[in-house]
Amino acid sequence: MTRLLVVDDDPQILRAVRINLHARRYEVVTAADGAEALHAAAGEHPDLIVLDLGLPDLDGVEVIRRLRAWTPIPIIILSGRLDSRQKVDALDAGADDYVTKPFSVEELLARIRAVTRRTTTTTGTPEPIRIGPLTIDIADRTIRAEDGSPGVHLTPVEWQLLEVLARNPGRLVSQRQLLQQVWGPTYLKETDYLRQYVKHLRRKLEPEPTRPRYLITEPGMGYRLQP
Repeated sequence: MTRLLVVDDDPQILRAVRINLHARRYEVVTAADGAEALHAAAGEHPDLIVLDLGLPDLDGVEVIRRLRAWTPIPIIILSGRLDSRQKVDALDAGADDYVTKPFSVEELLARIRAVTRRTTTTTGTPEPIRIGPLTIDIADRTIRAEDGSPGVHLTPVEWQLLEVLARNPGRLVSQRQLLQQVWGPTYLKETDYLRQYVKHLRRKLEPEPTRPRYLITEPGMGYRLQP
């Protein structure tokens, strides 16, 4: 049974989430503040953490940083904050995804399934992925159509960008992460540059580039590859 640690200072949210997740056969541990969350993460060994950013003792981003100092456990942000900058900071600190309050239980469950379903890591080799009629093999840097014939051609930078996204299928990857990993630290503010490359990828990979189904934009946050 998958064990989840849910961290929120609102007892009503904790109770509702615990009841709903128990009903879906998840084991649930709860914590009401950052210190309790860190203690539970070390002692209860959860498989995934759902973490509110607005905690009474420690900022949620600081909790993420402390967790990332010793564990790669997946973290989903649960946030009612409207400031996208704080969400980006949390993602850059090591969070895997986010859900904005108010939220539906079904949305939270979908995020949990997407994160726990990922079997690849940033150090592994991604499995081939399907985008519409195309099969993309990141390891071999090949794209094949359904009949096995060669597909579209990608530039080296386009391959690097796609690889970062493919290593995190279904996960929101922040703009800062993409700029850092593809172009380096001197490009961290070049969001227009990133946007243009994503547009190029969509023209080559999406059946309808103006209505993307696979390369999804999370406004002000980053991008998500949804195979």
